[in-house]
Amino acid sequence: MTDVDLPLVERARRGDLDAFAELVARHQAGLVRFLTHMVSNVADAEDVAQETLLRAYKALKDFRGQSAFRTWLYQIGANAARTHLDRRRNRHEQQDSDDQAREIASAERVEDRVIAHDQLRRALAQLPDDWREAIVLRDIEGLEYREIAATLGIPIGTVESRIFRGRQRLKQLLTPGAGER
Repeated sequence: MTDVDLPLVERARRGDLDAFAELVARHQAGLVRFLTHMVSNVADAEDVAQETLLRAYKALKDFRGQSAFRTWLYQIGANAARTHLDRRRNRHEQQDSDDQAREIASAERVEDRVIAHDQLRRALAQLPDDWREAIVLRDIEGLEYREIAATLGIPIGTVESRIFRGRQRLKQLLTPGAGER
């Protein structure tokens, strides 16, 4: 399997900043998502991603192509995240118990978000396919109703109906005790 990034990597190695910018454009969003799972905070993940990209740019001459560029970049990101977490741990050891309580509360909020995300994913899976498509395109991907209609090849009124019905069903599925009714 050939790495589609190799031509850009070669150009970037020769000093082509536009090529490196294209590599960043291809991989930054995925890198931030990956790092968010590691550092549990989007703002920190964005900072670590910037550090990762800087490290990658400086080390580009050392990239040998033994793995895909993305794999190499994510390895650099994982190392940068570990460094970030070590620094954060060291800072936390120096903070008082109030800070520790806030950290625990934050972790609990993360856990609550993960549980809520899982519940939503399960509820979405129970919707008919056509309702789920419309809901995901509108509420998750942020498309406008007319864009959804064009994407699905259906009238805008049908889009509105599917979204309305889908949201009503999701409300039932996500309301505590709804399964007992």
